[in-house]
Formats: sequence, C-alpha cells, structure tokens
Amino acid sequence: MVARTVDLRSDTVTKPTAAMRAAMANAEVADDVLDYDPTALRLETEMAKVTGKEAALFVPSGTMGNLISVLVHCNIRGSEVILGNNSHIHIYENGGISTIGGVHPRTVKNNDDGTMDVDLIEAAIRDPRGEIVYPTTRLICLENTQANCGGRCLSAEYTDKVGELAKKHGLKLHIDGARIFNASIVIYDPKKIIISQALGVPVHRLLQAADSASVCLSKGLGAPVGSVIVGSKSFIARARILRKTLGGGMRQVGILCAAALVALRENVPKLEDDHKKAKMLAEGLNQIKGLRLNAAAVETNIIFFKVLEGAKLTAEKLCKNLEQHGILVMQESPTSIRVVIHHQISESDVQYTLSCFKQALTGVKEENGN
Repeated sequence: MVARTVDLRSDTVTKPTAAMRAAMANAEVADDVLDYDPTALRLETEMAKVTGKEAALFVPSGTMGNLISVLVHCNIRGSEVILGNNSHIHIYENGGISTIGGVHPRTVKNNDDGTMDVDLIEAAIRDPRGEIVYPTTRLICLENTQANCGGRCLSAEYTDKVGELAKKHGLKLHIDGARIFNASIVIYDPKKIIISQALGVPVHRLLQAADSASVCLSKGLGAPVGSVIVGSKSFIARARILRKTLGGGMRQVGILCAAALVALRENVPKLEDDHKKAKMLAEGLNQIKGLRLNAAAVETNIIFFKVLEGAKLTAEKLCKNLEQHGILVMQESPTSIRVVIHHQISESDVQYTLSCFKQALTGVKEENGN
C-alpha cells in the first residue's frame, strides 16, 4: 500500500481548499443565463481589471474559452488562424476550431523558448489576392506560458511585436494565457539574486497587445473549475452567445466562481513558491544519472526531461516504478517525462520525489527521502 502520494501530472489535480469550499457553500447566486449571477459578475469584473480588458466571461474550461475566442474572431467558415505547432489549441483541444468552427489552422514552428519567429508568422499570412484558392487569415494565437516548451514565458516586448504585425495586416491576436499568472511572477532569493526567470511583469502588461485572452482558473491558481476569457465589450457580448451555443451557459454558476475568487486572493502569491520548488526539483533531477534536462531553462512550474538511452529503466518503466512509490508523473513520449509543480506540493514532497527517482535509476536509497 502506498503511504504517500505526490501527484505531479499537472497543476489541474489540486483539491479545493477549506476556504474555497466555505465560499462555495455561502456564495450569493442567481441565474447567469437569464440575467447574471452576482458572484460570477464579481469574478468577471475582477478578471477584466487584472487583465486590463473591458470585459470578461466565465466559461467551464480553457478549451471552451479558446474555442469561443477563435470563433468570435474567425466568424466566417474557411478562416485561417496562425498558431504554434506545439500549442495547446493545436494539439490538445480535439481540433475543435476545425470540427466545430470550420477554421483552418496554419502552424508555425515553436522555438525552444515558446516563441515563433515573427518573420515566419508574417510569411504564413495569406495574400488576400489569392483568396480564390487560399483560406483567409484572420487571427494569430500565442500561448503564455508555453506549456509544451516547458512552461516558457513570452515577454511583453515579444507579444507587442506580434501585436504590431497583426494590426499591420488587419488581423486579431488571441493569447492562450492558461498560465499567464505564472508568467508574471519573478522569484528572488534573500540576497536578491534572481533564481527563476518568470517575467515579473503585471498580467495586464503581458496581455496589452492582445485583442482577447483566456485565463485558466484551475491550473496554477488552483480553483476546482473554469476559465475566464477577456476582451472588449463587443467581443464578450458575442462570446456570451457562443458560450450558450456550446452548452457552457450555466445557471447558479456563482458556486464555482466563489472558489475562483478565493484562488485569486490566496493562490497567486503561492506561484512564486511553486517556481522555487520546480527549480529545486529540476536541479536535483539534473544530477541523477540517466536523465537529461536543461535546469536553467525551467522558468515556471513545468519541467520536461529525457530518459537517456542506456538508462537503467525506460521512461515507461520509470513511470510505473515511481507510481509504486506514490509518485505520479506524465510520460510525454517514449523517452520524455513531464512533471508540474503546484501549490499543494511541499518541499518535503520534492525531496521524496528526488529520492524515488534516484533509487529507481541508480539503486541508491537516500535515508532522508522521507
């Protein structure tokens, strides 16, 4: 029997805190489809303020938030969106923009730092003179942080350049900001030396160039359910209709939004500690024979690493071995593994995880791996 579980598969696995449960039980609610739910309105108002946008809308999931945003901007079937080949929208959202919206994706290679070369983005924009044979480019999508690139942060300056390019060609810019709060955090040690490279820039600045963005509440922020999409008042008015079309209009939704308000108040400051623990875990993993990762590239709470050929265990067998000790991780490919730190992971959990990795790959059991 496993005496301890350390779930590092994602930051979506967190449980609601006691404060969240109390807020949910006592939430002021009303019908959010017929009129509006007062607690949902509070959350939406707060998120609009934090992100620097005119309005916001609560949706059940980030996938729905991104889908609605793309469909608002690409409201003519056969439109095309330019997005990263490693982006969440392109890989992990069931192809919804195509199957539901009739929107064609045109991918540009994501660099290791999560960016796409601006000149390659521009080269991917269709020439309007070829509309008889080409889809019509209407939207560019960025992702910040870029999860599949290891939680890398896109700077405000980079986003500004993409925003300027979009305006130059009459396009819109949407940011999948599922972990945008992670991107905005910076960590210092007591001697004021930077130990994590998250940007230390307010969320509204990171989204300044965007016409719309989706922000997940149930990842790093630790709420049990939901995302919020933000943009202009006219954008959100159209998004509200699409939310109903997709089955996302909920009645007394304030029960869920109450937990999200607690998450904003209590868990945003904890992201700094999450990044610190991710750095600690990355540096420890980097010292274990049979693993390869770039610890210096770990900017936020996500770590990708390779299990080297010739290691004692394959990635698949390593995951199964760790599971026997209560360590849950995500195998991303035949040779790579992903781990994600969240606010319910302690420093003790990090040390225990490192001891289990070391024992599995080297056969050496550390006495302090409690």
